[in-house]
Amino acid sequence: MTRVSAAQAVKEIDNLLNQVQQGRDVVIFSASGAAFKLVALSRAPQPRFGSAQGQVRIGMDFDAPIEGFEEYMP
Repeated sequence: MTRVSAAQAVKEIDNLLNQVQQGRDVVIFSASGAAFKLVALSRAPQPRFGSAQGQVRIGMDFDAPIEGFEEYMP
């Protein structure tokens, strides 16, 4: 666990953020004695084009008229 003062954290913020991103705990102490823990917020991975290939199936009757909707058909 990395412990730094608020003044030191301002100078080393990039380094501290990198440590948090790598899974390390970082605690910042203020002059008043309060402590703050930096926490990485995870983001959902962005889907890549083609990542669901082979996982989606469309039935042969996909374009077939739906029973009961005849009055809405052109």
